[in-house]
Amino acid sequence: MKALSSVSGISTETIRFFGLTLQPRSLQQMTLLVEEGIRERRNWIIANHNLHSVYLCHRHPRLRDFYSQVSWTHIDGMSLVALGRLYGYPLQREHRVTLADWTYPLMELAASSGWRVFHLGSSKTAAEKAAEKLRQLYPTLQIEVSGGYFDANHGSSENEALIERINAYAPDLLMVGMGMPRQEFWTQENSARLNAPVILSSVGAAFDYLAGAVPSPPRWAGQLGLEWLFRLKHEPNRLFTRYIIEPWYVLLMLLLDYPRRRDTAGLEPVAKN
Repeated sequence: MKALSSVSGISTETIRFFGLTLQPRSLQQMTLLVEEGIRERRNWIIANHNLHSVYLCHRHPRLRDFYSQVSWTHIDGMSLVALGRLYGYPLQREHRVTLADWTYPLMELAASSGWRVFHLGSSKTAAEKAAEKLRQLYPTLQIEVSGGYFDANHGSSENEALIERINAYAPDLLMVGMGMPRQEFWTQENSARLNAPVILSSVGAAFDYLAGAVPSPPRWAGQLGLEWLFRLKHEPNRLFTRYIIEPWYVLLMLLLDYPRRRDTAGLEPVAKN
C-alpha cells in the first residue's frame, strides 16, 4: 500500500482516487489544521467528501468546480475509507472525521482560544438551541447563529443582510450547515466577501443533532460504517434515495473506474497557501 506521512502532527499528503482529491486526517489533525488557519488568517475553505457528495459531484459540474477550488477536503464516510483502501491507500477508521464527533472538541478549543464562531444552518430554533447547549458546556464560547432557511440567491436582500451580519461579527470560524449541495454552493458564491479566515463549508446536520431536532446516531455506529442505517430508520422518506438508490450508481461508476485507475492513483505532497 502507498504510505501516508505527516509533518508536525498534520497530514501533508494529497491522495487521488475515483475522481476525488482528498487530504486524509484524524480528528486531532483536523483540529490542528483549523487552529493553524485561524492563527495565520489563511482564508481557507475546508470541505469534506462522503458517498453522497461523490454521487452529487457526478451530477453537478458546479459542485466539482467547488471541490477543485477548496483549500482542504477531509473524509466524512467509512465508505470512502474502504474505497481508498481498495485503491491502495492505508486509510484507517481515524481518517473518517464527521462533525457529529468533531463539533464538541472543536468548540472546546474555540472557547479556550477565544475564537468567535458563527454557525449558518438548521432552523432558527434548532440553531439557537444548539448554540445555547454549547454555551452551557463551554461558558466562554463566543458563538452566534443564523437559520439556514432564507433566500440564498446571489444579491437577494436576505443574503446581503446575512453577509453584513457575518462580517460585522467577524468570526474566526464560520460553519455552514445547509445540506449538500446548497451549503457548498452558498460558500462558493459568497466566500470572497466573507470576513472569516476559516470556513467549514460542509457541516451538514451537526447542529440539528446537538439541538435534538434529529436523532443522533450512536457514535459506535459511525465507526462501523452503520450510521446510515440508523439515519435511514429515523428519516426514511428523506434519506431513502441517498442510502438505497445512490450507492448503486456509485457502484456502477466504481466498476468502470477501478480497472483503469487502480495502478495510476497518485500520491503527492499538498501545497496550500
